[in-house]
Amino acid sequence: MPVRAFKMQLKPGAIDDYRRRHDEIWPELSALLTAVGIYDYSIFLDESTLALFAVLKLRDDNRLDTLPDHPVMKKWWDYMAPLMEVEPDNRPKEWPLPLIFRHD
Repeated sequence: MPVRAFKMQLKPGAIDDYRRRHDEIWPELSALLTAVGIYDYSIFLDESTLALFAVLKLRDDNRLDTLPDHPVMKKWWDYMAPLMEVEPDNRPKEWPLPLIFRHD
């Protein structure tokens, strides 16, 4: 079971919209995430820096690499782009977070 952790960055004033949009996540996006093998996905916010910290678990047979080409994912990224630091294709900028410690 691979685990992936990364950081993203919100823009000032975007906390409420970011939270609301995730509270109202599109059913087709939720289904897509499950279909590609993502589960137990959480995003945490550091309110003092507006940094988002995401942790997700992947099934061994995941197809995470297919997400960037999926129309639903692209539509979500376009929808979220005004709120976050993004790449030229509107994919959120991500900074990987290496595992330093784990307690099972």
